[in-house]
Amino acid sequence: MRPHGLLRSETVITKSESSPRYLRPLAELALTVGVAVALAFLIQAFLVKPYRVPSGSMEPTLGIDQRILVARIDTHPRTGEVVVFHPPHGADLESNQCGDAQQGFTMDGAPLAQACDRSLAGESSQTFVKRVVGAPGDVLRIVGGHVFRNGKPEPDAYIAACDGAAECTFSRSIRVPAGDYYMMGDNRGDSDDSRYWGPVPQRYIIGVAFFTYWPPDRIGVL
Repeated sequence: MRPHGLLRSETVITKSESSPRYLRPLAELALTVGVAVALAFLIQAFLVKPYRVPSGSMEPTLGIDQRILVARIDTHPRTGEVVVFHPPHGADLESNQCGDAQQGFTMDGAPLAQACDRSLAGESSQTFVKRVVGAPGDVLRIVGGHVFRNGKPEPDAYIAACDGAAECTFSRSIRVPAGDYYMMGDNRGDSDDSRYWGPVPQRYIIGVAFFTYWPPDRIGVL
């Protein structure tokens, strides 16, 4: 005679197993979606974030409305890399954008002897995308839209020709301050950049652009 209690082949029905079977897939789906959403927020906040290019200042490299991915953990760019950043406060002003009134441009837009190498204090809320043409300590001279860095010409096959635009030539060199980066658009004759409002502090840099995913015919690495 068998002892009272459960047989070996019997199964204890737990509370969770007593729930309707159709609820389990829904719960798993909700958990999966929740985890995916959380990961997406974390990735955008700390790793990679998409951006839309709003202007033609980076043509021909990046066109208007082109989409790019930015590595947010890379905030110490190398010269030649394309970066997304907040410019100094001078970028918000229509005139007197440079921290030194004797540099950059006059109120009428005429270039002075030196491009701006001293930015105004404060960080703009705007978001720009440009190319790094000078790192901390570099001596730069800008002639015809071409940058001569520490006496050597920038390998700039990616830029658009200036076609004699006044903002493309400055007679005197500048030095990039410690901790700052000098930014210029590839469309050198039509770009609002460090020439006007000065170098960008490293802490204003959001990250380095490394990939473009839209439009489809422009997909590729940067």
